[in-house]
Amino acid sequence: MKWVDDLESVWQDNRVRRSIRVSGKDDLSQLKRGVLELCILGLLRRAESYAFDIARQITAGYEPIVVSQGTVYPLLTRLRRAGLVSSVLRESPTGPARRYYRLTKKGDQVLNELIVQWASFSRAVNTVIETTNVDG
Repeated sequence: MKWVDDLESVWQDNRVRRSIRVSGKDDLSQLKRGVLELCILGLLRRAESYAFDIARQITAGYEPIVVSQGTVYPLLTRLRRAGLVSSVLRESPTGPARRYYRLTKKGDQVLNELIVQWASFSRAVNTVIETTNVDG
């Protein structure tokens, strides 16, 4: 499918190609990066938003997923280039204009597929870690 190829190109950046380090606090950071696109698409399904607000929404109430604007902007750019989100620049009553992002029809289709894949993947990971003997 064409959208699968597009999604593949979104995920093929240096951060995704790097292997996950097996020690230190980078482990959680790598896991976060792997799911941020899914989180962003999910938030944009609810309502259009701008980058700062997206970062705030992801962080609010979901402490393990702390994210900065500096992380969100490049992801939104890649998602826009892949046709999964669209954007429009709007004046803001409290400062400079803001770029608002909205999920496209293609993005909605990709999100549906990612949700199915995430559910399957997370079940599999949970099964593995729940049945792993910690003592070796």
